[in-house]
Amino acid sequence: MRWWPSDRRKATLHQILVHVIAETHRHAGHADIVREFIDGTVGLRHGNDNMAPGDQAWWTDYHNRLELAAHQAGRG
Repeated sequence: MRWWPSDRRKATLHQILVHVIAETHRHAGHADIVREFIDGTVGLRHGNDNMAPGDQAWWTDYHNRLELAAHQAGRG
């Protein structure tokens, strides 16, 4: 850790673990997106997607409502 300021070069195991947990949390969503591209499923896991129920028409309508709300918020 020589790139850290001299008064912060000593790290405890607690600090390291908190840092690793924070970094894992920060990047877990990215890994999930990659996994979804690889296995072609969305949500928690194959067989349990934990997604809201709805057919393609429901999801299209939901997407359109969200996009409209985002555009309206951006104008305000």
